[in-house]
This record gives sequence, C-alpha cells and structure tokens, in this order.
Amino acid sequence: MQPAAEREGLLRFEGFQLDLRSGELLKSGRKIRLQVQPFRILAILLEQPGEVVTRDEFRERLWPKDTFVDFDHSLNTAIKKLRHALNDVAGRPRFVETLPRRGYRFIGTVSGSGLSQNSLVASQPSSEAPARQAPPELVGQILTVCGEGGSHFAVAPVDESTLQEKRRLEIADDSLGLSLLSASAKILLVEEGTKVKVLESRPNHTHCEVRVLEGEHIGQTVLIERKCLGQAQKI
Repeated sequence: MQPAAEREGLLRFEGFQLDLRSGELLKSGRKIRLQVQPFRILAILLEQPGEVVTRDEFRERLWPKDTFVDFDHSLNTAIKKLRHALNDVAGRPRFVETLPRRGYRFIGTVSGSGLSQNSLVASQPSSEAPARQAPPELVGQILTVCGEGGSHFAVAPVDESTLQEKRRLEIADDSLGLSLLSASAKILLVEEGTKVKVLESRPNHTHCEVRVLEGEHIGQTVLIERKCLGQAQKI
C-alpha cells in the first residue's frame, strides 16, 4: 500500500510539513506564511535533500528565459524569506545551506515523497499553469469574505495577470509597486463579511474567482484566496 505521505503529497522535516497540493507550509499543525517563490524553492530543495541545487538550475526552473528580472536579487530575497519562515540562520543553518557562488542544498532529514522530481514546482501556482475548475460543490456557492492577516479586508486582485504581478512585487519587497497596483484599482480591498459568489478556482485551488454581491465593489469579479472565504450562505 502506498504510504499516506505519498498519497497526500506531503513532505515532513523536523516538525514542518510541506503540502505540495495545497501549497502550504505548516509547523506543528500551524500554517506558516510563505510566498509562492520561496515555497517553490523549498519544494525544489526537498526533491534532492543533501544535494546541491545550483543557481543556474533555480534560474531555469523558476524564471523563464523571457522573464525580465534581477535574478540574483530575486533569488537572494526568496532564500531570505524561506529562511525566515523556517527560523533558519545562514551562518548556522539547520535546513538551507549556502554554497557560495554555487547554490544551495537542504541538509535536514526529509520523510515522505508526494510527487516525482520536476513535478513539485509544476504543481505550484505560476503564470504558465492553466486554470483549474473548483470542485463542483463549491462553484455557485455564496460565501462570506474573511479578513486577511488580522485585518478586516481581503486583498483581491482583479485578474490572473495582476495576481502574478502582486506575487512578483511581494518577492521583491516592492511596496511602492504594490501601492500603485492598489491605486490603479487592479487590487481591491473587499470588506470582511461581504457575500461573494464562486465562479471558478485558480491554479492549485489557492484562489477562487468570485463575483462581489454587495458593498462598495458590488458586481466586480476578483480573485480571493480560499482561506479568506468563509462558510456558505443559504440561498
């Protein structure tokens, strides 16, 4: 019989659990906030624990040739965010070891193997991934928006390209760029408690496309993280 970790797409290391299907990192059952690019880097490192993943390999797998980005800065920033999430220290690493001018390797003990090599990253959200439909029982449901990160609003990009741009700016810590997206109404703040209707989901089911049914943005279609969608409303 196939182990549970393999059936579920889970990888575990020293109290952490990486869920390759939901795109979540958990510590002792508690979700750890980790942005898309650091998550994908961790997934790549866990494919080959103890082996070096070169900077060139990261470039090829995470930043397509037609992507214009400061690669060195973006990779360094993503590694820094990953270490922060894992409470790891570059000088005394428990998990992510730096090999100067070469790359990185994962030095912890890993159990479970959810997906084959080269499919870990493919399972995560990216601009190349096609949209996937939400489960039939969710499409058409009227749900209530929950606040994000302790706030009274959910941050809602208006389309897929804006979602990808938002992720890119978050990786680069570009607060000005994020502010400009909001100012141009490409990112909306949907108030907690607002009712929305689910139209479809997005790659790997991390976001759903919804129509806002009330409030300031009534009639708008936006993307909202599934964790920010509460209980279904009776209609």
